Formats: sequence, structure tokens, C-alpha cells
Amino acid sequence: MLLIFLYKLITVYEWILIIYAFMSWAPDIRNSQVGRIIEKLSRPFLSIFDRLPLQFGGIDFTIVLAIVALNAIQRLLLMIA
Repeated sequence: MLLIFLYKLITVYEWILIIYAFMSWAPDIRNSQVGRIIEKLSRPFLSIFDRLPLQFGGIDFTIVLAIVALNAIQRLLLMIA
């Protein structure tokens, strides 16, 4: 039961990261209350990957790597369950 909850929680967090990525296309959203909440939720995890050179051609792939890492964690949870 706990593993299923963690699996679903990771899925929700992945969507938060995706929304955070889309917020870069609309900077006004970042200044809203919802944008600040999404940024506060996503930045601690993304800061783990900030030191890696993941910017190519002006595009930052940090969020992609973060989502891949979360997917790996989800797969481990499925193997445990």
C-alpha cells in the first residue's frame, strides 16, 4: 500500500516538474502564486542536477534527467512490490 502511494506521489511530482518546464515559456506564470508554489516544490530536487553540464544549444535538459531519475525510482518500487 505504501509503495503504491509512493509510486503515485512520484507521478504527481513528475507532472509538477513538467509544469515547471512549461512555465519557462510564460514568465508571467512564474510570478503568480501558483507559479511560486510549483517553483518551491520543484527546485529542491532539480538543484541536485544543477551542477551537471546539461545545457546544450541554449536548452536545459535538467528536468529531463530529473524525470528519468524519478522513472528509475518508480521502476525500483515496482520491482520491490
